[in-house]
Amino acid sequence: MKSKIQYLKSLLGVCLLFMVTSCNNHAEDLTVGKWKISFNADKKAIDVYQNTVLIADALYATYHLEGKQVASCNYSNYKVSNNKIVDSFGTGYQYTIIYTDNELPKLTQYFYVYPDKDYVLTDFILEDNNGIASNRMAPVQIDQMPQILNTGDNRALFMPFDNDKWIRYQSHPLTFDQLTSYEVTAIFNNDDRRGLIIGSVEHDNWKTAVLIGNKDNICSLMCYGGVADELTRDVKEHGIVIGKKIKSPKILLGLFSDWRNGLEEYAHANAVIAPPKTWEKAVPFGWNSWGALQFNLTWQKALEVSDFFKNNLQNHHFVNPDNTVYIGLDSGWNSFSEEQLKSFIEKCKANGQIGGIYWTPFTDWGRNPERTIDAAPEYKYKDIYLYANGNPQELDGAYAIDPTHPAVEAMMKETSELFRRTGFEYVKMDFMTHGAMEADGWYNKQITTGIQGYNYGMQLLNKYFGDMYINLSISPVFPAHYAQSRRIACDAWNKIKDTEYTLNALSYGWWQKYIYQYNDADHIVLRDATEGENRARITSGIITGIYIAGDDFSKDGPAEAKERAKKFMTNAAVNAVATGEVFRPVEGNGEQSENIFVRTDINGSLYCAIFNYSENESVVSLSLERIGLDMDKEYHVTELWSGKQFTSSTELSLTIPAKDVKFIHIN
Repeated sequence: MKSKIQYLKSLLGVCLLFMVTSCNNHAEDLTVGKWKISFNADKKAIDVYQNTVLIADALYATYHLEGKQVASCNYSNYKVSNNKIVDSFGTGYQYTIIYTDNELPKLTQYFYVYPDKDYVLTDFILEDNNGIASNRMAPVQIDQMPQILNTGDNRALFMPFDNDKWIRYQSHPLTFDQLTSYEVTAIFNNDDRRGLIIGSVEHDNWKTAVLIGNKDNICSLMCYGGVADELTRDVKEHGIVIGKKIKSPKILLGLFSDWRNGLEEYAHANAVIAPPKTWEKAVPFGWNSWGALQFNLTWQKALEVSDFFKNNLQNHHFVNPDNTVYIGLDSGWNSFSEEQLKSFIEKCKANGQIGGIYWTPFTDWGRNPERTIDAAPEYKYKDIYLYANGNPQELDGAYAIDPTHPAVEAMMKETSELFRRTGFEYVKMDFMTHGAMEADGWYNKQITTGIQGYNYGMQLLNKYFGDMYINLSISPVFPAHYAQSRRIACDAWNKIKDTEYTLNALSYGWWQKYIYQYNDADHIVLRDATEGENRARITSGIITGIYIAGDDFSKDGPAEAKERAKKFMTNAAVNAVATGEVFRPVEGNGEQSENIFVRTDINGSLYCAIFNYSENESVVSLSLERIGLDMDKEYHVTELWSGKQFTSSTELSLTIPAKDVKFIHIN
């Protein structure tokens, strides 16, 4: 048997080798597995085929040089080659085109092809011994996209750069003239789910965008590093990348039978290059003070909240699988003395809890340029601002500060020592986008772009806070490998509109679970809302990731919030689903949020959350086939909030009360 397997492996290797070497008689083609990369000599451009389907027609690279756009097809000479590679993505082939021209820097374009992947990767390098500078490099530019989607509900996704200012994801019908999506997009048919995914998998130098031009059908497509606009929170153009050799971002391109699988594969590809920051403990359950107390937070109230969780919730199923709860102090904790911080942690530990705290490393809320920096008294705040056109940059009411300035590192050192000395193990980092803004310059002269500056600052953050759980709040989606979790949207509180807003981000950003350890649905507030809104808000947190409450549970806090917490945050069946695993949308046709989300467990059972965001009762008919189940089987169904049980096959009809949810387990 062993020799037979060895023979089959050898035969397979010969076949793969033949597939590559046979086309090397025509060196301008590479055929590997499902992929064919073909150089069109007439257009000096690349055709990409996947399973014989042309997914990129006459693809070429462009860049900006001295204010002008240069294209790879402008070059006089080219040379095509390919060779076998083994890298972190696996065993594959590198298809290379070297472009030369007496008047232009050398351009080397690469395609990375892996027989077992549903995507290819591409990037390019510019070289000039005299040095080269560019603030835009586009590995993918296509003037006329081939028809790859079937007739039907065809759409393109808008993905935001960050989660600030209550920005929303959006699934656009193909009726726009132009659409810019940040870092990645999906162009897909929502009927059969077939979709093209294109986006950057590197986030060290560039802010990347996908620009889609459209007239009744997808006409043009460009994926480029160098976007800087209002939605990246910039007032200056993207910084330049400088050197004798400079590189574009690496771009993923692939056609998938299900656009949702494609976005998850995109996330996994990012994680290959920048593995997520790990957390060996269970998903955080807990509380954050910003939900209701906000600046009314006091030391005494924090102690009382800790006791409320210990006495009323932890002994009734509100604990994570490690039997732990996190109690987090948000903005306002700086009114506590160091001794009060220590005694708060002592209280948490006595109550079986972990203490959390809050910081904004890249902001000056005082906006006082002449103020001396306590951690580095040789500097004033005016010395550390990120200036644009000579002016401090203000965002969300705070001035942005330079992550590369030594005073910022001094503040990180001082703050982390305080947190560690007083016993905190969890820190919420907020307003991070300030550190990624483009600027006139940086203290560290090797930094020339906003994302370079942000990476520099985040590396320092990990140096000083890396032994703590780091949860990013307002922040860019990428880079993602510096924190265990990130809030998936902006602030959300208690109403059904807050649930809908949070789930808008889950609808099209659930895949971020695979670049972070967990997604964060923000604090869950129960007060001043209907019981249906309470159920919906709690469910939105559970299906997103970490499970953080936000009401005032101190002694003087409203009785309603406490009673609701005892009633809804102690449902054993509901809380058992809160493992940090993410649910994904069933459909992708909403300009707001999707309303049906599913998760399949290893044992084959399925959880489904169906929301009603409206003021009126609704009846939802759910196709079992559409959510991935066998139409020929009968299933046992349990509604987790009520405990009601029934059987169903083919189609499941559910009545959802106004502003409420049905949370079902199908076995």
